[in-house]
Amino acid sequence: MKKFEEKTISSERIYEGKVINLKVDEVKLPNGNTSKRELIEHPGAVAILAITPERKIIMVEQYRKALERSIIEVPAGKIEKGEAPEVTAMRELEEETGYTASALELIQSFSTSPGFADEVIHLYLAEGLEKAETGAALDEDEFVELLEVTIEEAEEMMGDNRIYDAKTAFAVLWAKQRLSIENGSNLRL
Repeated sequence: MKKFEEKTISSERIYEGKVINLKVDEVKLPNGNTSKRELIEHPGAVAILAITPERKIIMVEQYRKALERSIIEVPAGKIEKGEAPEVTAMRELEEETGYTASALELIQSFSTSPGFADEVIHLYLAEGLEKAETGAALDEDEFVELLEVTIEEAEEMMGDNRIYDAKTAFAVLWAKQRLSIENGSNLRL
């Protein structure tokens, strides 16, 4: 048995959307009482920490309606049904930035909001970047500005909340730690 497990008594999907589904579960708590849980089902996503040979991080600035403002993020996107996360990562990197990578390495997979959502983001390090022949190929409802920033500039952006999301902050801190450990060795992060 899982520690503090909540057993599902019933589950009702109350919304099915393009990106998320919403369900309400009635659960039996460890103490025998019951409660309701409002839960978001999400197919998962990827984020890409793409580092140029000049040791700059490729980022995108885009408007996020949920926040009612633009923020700066590492490239990211939703995993399509049946798609492997590393395939999503390569696709999203090229679509959002116009770059391709010769190698991807999984850094970490993590839950974004475990209190109410099952979304998991897979963060990849992209190496061997090259400009794609086709350039960026954004979705018709996607508007982004491409940026290349140093670790120091990214930290500044975290300090003034231009970088405001957890996946990007995690990526920046991971890159800083790895770069400081290697103390300036050639690109191999």
